[in-house]
Amino acid sequence: MRNLIFLLLLVYPFASQSQEFDTYFVNKTLRIDYIFSGNSEKQAIAVDQLNELPQWAGRKHNLSKSQLEGNGQIAMYNLQSGDCIYKNTFSTLFQEWITTDEAKSIKKSFENVFLLPFPKEKVMVEISLRDRYGKYDTKMSHIVDPTDILIHKKGYKDITPYSIIHKGKENTKTINVAILAEGYKEDEMDSFRKYAEETVQQILSYAPFDKYKDSFNFYLVESPSKESGLSVPQNGIWKNTAFNSHFDTFYSERYLTSSRVKDIHDVLAGIPYEHIIILANTDVYGGGGIFNSYTLTTTGHKNFKPVVVHEFGHSFAGLADEYFYESDALDNTYEHGIEPWEQNISTLVNFDSKWKDMLLAQTPIPTNISDSTKYKIGVYEGAGYSAKGIYRPSVDCRMKTNTCKEFCPVCQRAIEQLILFYIQ
Repeated sequence: MRNLIFLLLLVYPFASQSQEFDTYFVNKTLRIDYIFSGNSEKQAIAVDQLNELPQWAGRKHNLSKSQLEGNGQIAMYNLQSGDCIYKNTFSTLFQEWITTDEAKSIKKSFENVFLLPFPKEKVMVEISLRDRYGKYDTKMSHIVDPTDILIHKKGYKDITPYSIIHKGKENTKTINVAILAEGYKEDEMDSFRKYAEETVQQILSYAPFDKYKDSFNFYLVESPSKESGLSVPQNGIWKNTAFNSHFDTFYSERYLTSSRVKDIHDVLAGIPYEHIIILANTDVYGGGGIFNSYTLTTTGHKNFKPVVVHEFGHSFAGLADEYFYESDALDNTYEHGIEPWEQNISTLVNFDSKWKDMLLAQTPIPTNISDSTKYKIGVYEGAGYSAKGIYRPSVDCRMKTNTCKEFCPVCQRAIEQLILFYIQ
């Protein structure tokens, strides 16, 4: 009898989690396409299109929780009870753009795509964006009827060729990552496959990813482009590629992004995925990573390996950049009067919520860089693009330089906590 009770205790959490999913959802994905628009003063959200995908590759537990705040959140509510039955957080290229000088003089619109489990019954979906002061001042909600005949069905035929290049354990809690080709023609896919394999090897060689290799699936997706290479606007070069990505995003030379988010997800329809890495065919240095959106980085540059890990730190784990500008020119990304949501930087407004518990006793706050040999984990000024007023945990980290061989201890803890959120 004692053994039976012990067995039931082991099984029950998994059964209840599965039951929670099965109560509200079927094994499909509701993909909602939105348009975010506006300028630095005012933003708006509109529904673009609803889509049904043939499988759900996200989590089936911790459904109504989120591990990180992000710069926005999307939530699904049961209409009868009002209970939140699914929640996820994110950041967007649009929210970066509204901090630029250009956003002060013009309005623009950006595509955004979000994946939710497919509901059995009518639900309310609410999406909200945080402003630079941490307030959710832009919101919209709408009813989704799963029987709506205008929900587009995608991924049931003409699926993009793909294969698995790293397989985790056979369970329902594996984290699914798709690696796509950008700027690779059909006859260049051998090169793309090589870089995709190196990407997986690099990510899984870093702590704590190495500890959780069995918790990841990596899929190689052969998304061909009509032209080889990438667009470089400052040189007058525009290429016809799978996702029309380009350098010079927001007029920043090395910032490589794609605003064709729907194209990215259309290519992935029918493939099990939750996180996205895009490998671009060029030797020009650059990249970008947006939390719960995508990593996009170049493959031909000598620093490809550290950069793809760095950018995955952004898109998967929501880590902030720990580098800064010596000129003391303050970037507009972070408001110094509030605590950033990213776990690896702090303005000291609410340092208790960050890595204070990881400091040795008597560690000075802030910590002088000359004391870095005493304190592997400290509070070192200079992070989040600002030389003053924003602090990082370590002198160096994969989120600071390409030469550092590891994530700092604070980043490692943040990554591990997120992985455990997905798999436990």
